Parts: sequence; C-alpha cells; structure tokens
Amino acid sequence: MNILSSQRKKQRFFLWASSTFLLLLVTFIPVRLMVAYHQAPHPQAILTLGGSPDREKFTAKFAHNHPHLDIWVSSGISEPKARNIFATADIPEERVYLDYDAVDTVTNFTTMVADFRRRNIQHVYLITSDFHMPRAKAIAYIVFGSQGIAFTPITVPSNRRPESSLRIARDAGRSLLWLVTGRTGASLNPRYSALTTRREQG
Repeated sequence: MNILSSQRKKQRFFLWASSTFLLLLVTFIPVRLMVAYHQAPHPQAILTLGGSPDREKFTAKFAHNHPHLDIWVSSGISEPKARNIFATADIPEERVYLDYDAVDTVTNFTTMVADFRRRNIQHVYLITSDFHMPRAKAIAYIVFGSQGIAFTPITVPSNRRPESSLRIARDAGRSLLWLVTGRTGASLNPRYSALTTRREQG
C-alpha cells in the first residue's frame, strides 16, 4: 500500500513539474519575444543557415538593400567559396562572419546565441530555404525566443517539398532539451564526432 502511495506521489509530482514547465514555457518565451520586438523593432543583423550555396547567393543580394547590417552564415559552404560569393557581390569582408561550429539546424541557433547576446543583437533576419523555414522557425522560437532574440524570416525559393512534421517536432524537442540542460543531443550525430576530431587535430 505504501509503495502504491509513493508511486502516486511521484506521478503527481512529475505531472505538476511538467505542467509548471509547460506553463512557464508558454508564457516566458512570448514575453521575451515581445520585449525584443519592442526594443529592436528592426533587425540588427542577418543570419543565414548553411545547407545550399543558393542561400549565400541570396544573402549577398539581400545584404545590398541592408548595407548597415552585418551578416552571419552558420555552417554554410566552404569559406573560400563563401568569401568569393560575397566579394563578387561587393559586400565588404568585414561585414561577413562565417561560423562553422554548427553540425545541424538546432546547433545553427545554439552556437549563435552567445555572439548575438555579446553584441546586444535582439533581432535578426533569418534566411534559409523555403522548405527548411518551418523547422528553422520552430527552433528559433524556442532557442532565440528564450534568450530574448527576435527574428524576421526571409525565405530562399527552392523546388523542394516542405520538411515533415516529424522532423520539426524532433528538433523542437531537442531545442527544449537545450533550454533545460544546455545540451542539444548533437553528439549523437556522426558529423559532430568528425568535427570534434578535426578541432582536436587542428
């Protein structure tokens, strides 16, 4: 009887803790985003997610209309090719920051948070392909939103089908894991191990 009572208490506690966390999440992130949009109604930087050279090319053209904004590209094409695209488009090199720490879409965001907060960036243009944007927005809402960084999505046209709801849900879950533990689960990705090895050898 005592064992059954103890199990019920644990279940009630788990339910209470889960409900409290979800309630905080539902209220906390929208409030932080609202404050960020209010304090920085216009984007202060451009963030492009790697994955296709079309994204860097689109970003170079887009940046011409926003000459006061610096550009971050997270794990895009190789540095020489990226530099060449921006140089050909007459984008000054000092405006372009190429970061290769991310190994997937979740870490595209988690690896950028510290840089943006250090520079007091509260609002970014978020550039990625149209098929990829729903997943990127779901992650940005949790990762950037929880840190008080707003985002304005800009899509790059493509001929690819939208990503599945399963992939979106999976990465939203990983983003919540990062929010709670500081870990994304990226270490389970073979690319993560390869990247870590390269850094240790370098």
